[in-house]
Amino acid sequence: MRIEGNAFLVTGGSSGLGEAVVRMLVESGGRAVIADIDAEKGKAVVESIGAAVRYVHCDVADEADANAAVNAALDGFGNLRGLIGCAGVPLVQRVVGRKGPHSLEDFTRLIQINLIGTFNVLRLAAAAMIRQEPMETGERGVIVNTSSTGAFEGQIGQAADAAAKGGINSMTLPIARELGSWGIRVVTIAPGMFDTPMMNLLPNGLRAALGAQVPFPSRFGMPAEFAALARHVIENEMINGEIIRLDGAQRMGPRI
Repeated sequence: MRIEGNAFLVTGGSSGLGEAVVRMLVESGGRAVIADIDAEKGKAVVESIGAAVRYVHCDVADEADANAAVNAALDGFGNLRGLIGCAGVPLVQRVVGRKGPHSLEDFTRLIQINLIGTFNVLRLAAAAMIRQEPMETGERGVIVNTSSTGAFEGQIGQAADAAAKGGINSMTLPIARELGSWGIRVVTIAPGMFDTPMMNLLPNGLRAALGAQVPFPSRFGMPAEFAALARHVIENEMINGEIIRLDGAQRMGPRI
């Protein structure tokens, strides 16, 4: 998929991995719609980049919000050739902790946002892509979802997150097989520990210790490195139906 001259929807694009993807797309000649609940940060990103980016308030699990984000790309930029899904929320909670069993409300909320929200935006974006004319190679669009290495080595307290990210991984191939007949690719990137606002909440000593656990490079990943892989996935038509780890060869233990 050619980035230049085409529009892409980026969920969670107001900060972290999503913001890095937005900046990469614009630097590559593309246009981007940020779909995020953080209006202040989203509008700040738009202001810093310019007219090639638009912000839409979007709860990814809400059908009307997701439709509005898709339409913002179609109406504002004339097409929608890609979706990069980076929206998600964290949760660390034991199945049975000191205060009793895991909150079902918290578990449900995380699944609603991280897994159902991913699928919600994906299905609506795919429907819009199918209606477009194919490009020269027959490709109509590309979808890049984000899971995490927690889907493979979930730690104690990460049952909900592992369930959601595992679900994203598991639906990658069947959706890629289905949408392939329309010339739409589906790929998932599973990052390890990256230097995002969420990681900034950790004490400096713990951040350094976690970074040292990565075989090489022994540090947190940088959002620009995630965006670089997303760009390659977008541009390389043979990458499809795959889950790609991006973790410096780190394999997490049972607990931090």
